[in-house]
Amino acid sequence: MGEPVPVEVVALLVSPVHAYEGRPQDGPGADPLAGARECVEVRAGLGLVGDRYYGRPAHRRAAVTVFAAESLDAITRELELPATPHPLLPRRNVVLRGFPVDDLAARRGADGVVFTVDCGDGPVRFRAHRPASPCGWMNVVLAPGAHRALRGRGGVRCEALDDGVLRTGPAVLRVEPPRS
Repeated sequence: MGEPVPVEVVALLVSPVHAYEGRPQDGPGADPLAGARECVEVRAGLGLVGDRYYGRPAHRRAAVTVFAAESLDAITRELELPATPHPLLPRRNVVLRGFPVDDLAARRGADGVVFTVDCGDGPVRFRAHRPASPCGWMNVVLAPGAHRALRGRGGVRCEALDDGVLRTGPAVLRVEPPRS
């Protein structure tokens, strides 16, 4: 198991519906912050209980999205925003602070990088598969230019490998070494 990295689970999102559907100029179809949670249940091979991608066969390898809060800090500076946007506006399930999340997608091999997040209730393993690319909605809900600014730092789409619980607050992240 890799070295422990202290992180903070800044925000958790379980969304039974899409908030950003249709045309961005028409505005969100649902409250973008609806679905915020202090605690979520993770199920191996299924995702987050209650989320719209939970148990959907087409989304099992991408049922959970993980995002770095530092990405919002960066676009706040780059776009000269007056304040950092709310961490759930990008609509990622797990928002972490303290680890370069986008590196998980960049380092993936054929099988993807396996990492664990332990919020004190036991480690929960995930397999990072591919980047979670930002969409044009980011220009509407974050700021003009946010879509482009988030390219390469929109998070990673993951598959849940264990049952478990994630909570907001301090946690430990570990990246498993690649299989030989």
